[in-house]
Amino acid sequence: MKVFAVAEHRFGELNPLSIELLNLANKLGESNAVVIGKDVGKFAAELAKYADKVWKIEDASLENYNPELYIDVLLQLFQKEKPDVVLIGNTAQGAEYAPYLAVKMKAPIVTDVVGVSSANGLVASRFVMQGKIMVDLKVKSMPCVLTIRQGAFKEGVQKNGKIVDAGIKPSKPAGRKFLEYVQPAVGEVDITKANIIVAVGRGIEDAANISLAEELAKALGGVVAGSRPVIDNGWLPKDRQVGISGKVVKPKLYLALGISGAFQHVMGMKDSELIIAINKDPEAPIFGVAHYGVVANLFDIVPELLDKLKGK
Repeated sequence: MKVFAVAEHRFGELNPLSIELLNLANKLGESNAVVIGKDVGKFAAELAKYADKVWKIEDASLENYNPELYIDVLLQLFQKEKPDVVLIGNTAQGAEYAPYLAVKMKAPIVTDVVGVSSANGLVASRFVMQGKIMVDLKVKSMPCVLTIRQGAFKEGVQKNGKIVDAGIKPSKPAGRKFLEYVQPAVGEVDITKANIIVAVGRGIEDAANISLAEELAKALGGVVAGSRPVIDNGWLPKDRQVGISGKVVKPKLYLALGISGAFQHVMGMKDSELIIAINKDPEAPIFGVAHYGVVANLFDIVPELLDKLKGK
């Protein structure tokens, strides 16, 4: 099976998800990485450690991501190389151009994939119902496009792949123009740099109860963050949101209070060194990623924890 993984990079850094795509590609068959940009030699060299072959597509017009130009050059490459499977990261960027690419290729697409099997045809697994149910989808025709969730394929093998200049340029100017990257403003607290995070979800019930989490965070030497419902309710500022539409954090301790654990939130904190969850719902998905879990009402547990920390 011929598998192509489209790498992603920004601000001079290769997204680690690009390597995860190649880990999956190597499990499925012949692994090919594609890296698009202006000067992508260093990215190609890194990708070659994990791929059978790396295709460089370079042009000044490709310095910044543009979905129209990406589709243009990828279609040119795929018309020549005939992939069976195209892997793209399930990121904001990938979610924008992957469906467009699939339509142009007349190919089926499965998004946010967390598992793939090729033992009996190609089967892609993904979560539905806010992460409560996993479904297996059999792909009936090739080529196909899969967008892959970060963290799903961390394990892989190293290679010494060949780097090839694809010799491809955009066939026409893009209809849209890149202006600038706008970085989100850093508020009073930068949660991405915190070693200890006390995160609250719907279970905190009311804005007045945020003070309980703040007291616990202060006792632990950490900061308070929240899931999207808490932010949407205005109980915490936007810069405290953890998740796909917020910030990705990797603290030494992530204490989740009353957070159900929808995959959008989990994607923002699953790589924390230690995850402890307190939730009164024993079926809450957060327990699937937590190292330790307490099935209880947070309003019973947190005051006791505070007493212990204060030496009472």
